[in-house]
Amino acid sequence: MKSLAIDTSSLACSVALGIDDVVIERYEEQSREHTRLLVPMIRDVLQEAGIEVGDLDAIVLGNGPGSFIGMRIAASVAQGLAQAADLRIVPVSSLAAVAAEVFAESDAGEVVVTQDAHMNEVYLGVFRRGDDGLPEAIFPERLHTQTPIDELDESSAGQRVAAGFGWQRYPGLIAVNEDLIANTSTVLYPRARHLLAIGDK
Repeated sequence: MKSLAIDTSSLACSVALGIDDVVIERYEEQSREHTRLLVPMIRDVLQEAGIEVGDLDAIVLGNGPGSFIGMRIAASVAQGLAQAADLRIVPVSSLAAVAAEVFAESDAGEVVVTQDAHMNEVYLGVFRRGDDGLPEAIFPERLHTQTPIDELDESSAGQRVAAGFGWQRYPGLIAVNEDLIANTSTVLYPRARHLLAIGDK
């Protein structure tokens, strides 16, 4: 299986090429530089692997929620590549990719992911660890204000981790939910390598 994953829904521009169990990745955090960075990153990982776009089986697209302009950049590139090489596009939640990284690096049982939606709101997704170690959404992703998250309960509080830039952007959000969250992860933005595992699921 050869899959190319891309995500530009946040400050991070991320590309990963998965060939069976081998992953080649490029990742850079740069504001408003995704248009300049994305295509060269894709070219780099393909050249490093010694393959062409036509050799791919699929493109895994991080489809947000997140920056509208950023998501449009990734979607446009993904559509261009897919049409040219007759590839399928597999959309994957960018919030789920953040949760997947936390699960891969810790023993967390649940991850609450937030990203900045501006106007004092965040994009919110809450995920439990599935039997395969990958994230399973507990409820549909949505916008949320700086208020308690009603869906969180005490039963999973000890294994619940907060991740994503939204918590840093709005510290009041962590304050009103701190009794139901065990700790905060340093994972802020989605990485394409974690889209791969979800997209190949």
